[in-house]
Amino acid sequence: MSLNKTKRSFFAFLLVLTALVSVAPAQLLPTGTRSALRPRTPFPYYFTNATFRSVQRLGAVGMTVSNMDAAVDFYSRVLTFEKVTDQELTGRGYDDLQGINGLRMRVVTMRLSTEMIELTQYLTPMGQPFPADAKSNDRSFQHIAIIVSDMDKAYAQLQANNVVAASVAPQQLPASNKQAAGIKAYYFRDPDNHYLEILQFPAGKGDARWQHASNRLFLGIDHTAIVVRNTAESLRFYRDVLNFKVAGTSHNYGVEQERLNNVPGAHLRITSLRPQEGGLGIEFLEYITPKDGRPAAIAAANDLVHWQTRLELPNLEGIVPQLLRRGYRIISKGLVPLPDEKLGFRRGLLVRDPDNHVMQLVEIRRGR
Repeated sequence: MSLNKTKRSFFAFLLVLTALVSVAPAQLLPTGTRSALRPRTPFPYYFTNATFRSVQRLGAVGMTVSNMDAAVDFYSRVLTFEKVTDQELTGRGYDDLQGINGLRMRVVTMRLSTEMIELTQYLTPMGQPFPADAKSNDRSFQHIAIIVSDMDKAYAQLQANNVVAASVAPQQLPASNKQAAGIKAYYFRDPDNHYLEILQFPAGKGDARWQHASNRLFLGIDHTAIVVRNTAESLRFYRDVLNFKVAGTSHNYGVEQERLNNVPGAHLRITSLRPQEGGLGIEFLEYITPKDGRPAAIAAANDLVHWQTRLELPNLEGIVPQLLRRGYRIISKGLVPLPDEKLGFRRGLLVRDPDNHVMQLVEIRRGR
């Protein structure tokens, strides 16, 4: 073969390769999402070789509420959270981040010890109410686990405030469950029907900070729990993509677990994960039995069933193509820069995990 012919063949190969690379990102989008995710301007992150880093920590765990004043009253008066910020937000950046056009939202952050929740009321447009028939084993289920120093006193506080029960009564897990033996737990609801849990660890279990003597009844938040269909599939997202560490596992079953979850025959595989810097974690609840929990519907950010858990990273460069390549659905219009840092970060996105739980990935500058 002549040298000129060899060169022509080589350049032809490069042209074909370039064409394939230029269309690849569109082919990686999950079916039915291409038009929804198409950015309004060309999106440069498809072509970067940079890779994002591990989740460093969990920030605020967010919930959508229908009446902000009622929600703030409940969390502050009943559970002793303290209000940190209260602001009204609107504009194109927030539309693109939350996937809601023309939004106007009131956002309140509240603190219990060092952990934060973020309550969002959509003043416009309003979303759907919480499903009236929701169950603890539905895959839309999520809660925060609030640690208490005395279960009996905490339960009495909830009863005195006519809080809606989700468990039969507080339960102490049996000695037969070595990983969870002695833990006391109780499920209840907030004014918008979000599930919450109070939890008391016995000596030698849980994070060491929950064992410190305190005159406070409600001590902080240990984790947020989500129901998953398949633990291995969820680990591919949280451990293999976002680099969470598996901190512990257990199998929980028996009458105490049934009464706690209010699900007959409840047998759960529980997996605890922590981010690289420790602190607030995520807990998988996989129901081995029963298998009749319903898949999560695709809720919008202004629907009351919506939660969004903030995951803080130092760098989000390159994350969009990695998520799309693996088939994960992005709610935001790509990686969204915000015009300010009123929410505590400069750019971020919302993405759905394998069971449609929403994670808010945000870029936090070092030194914040």
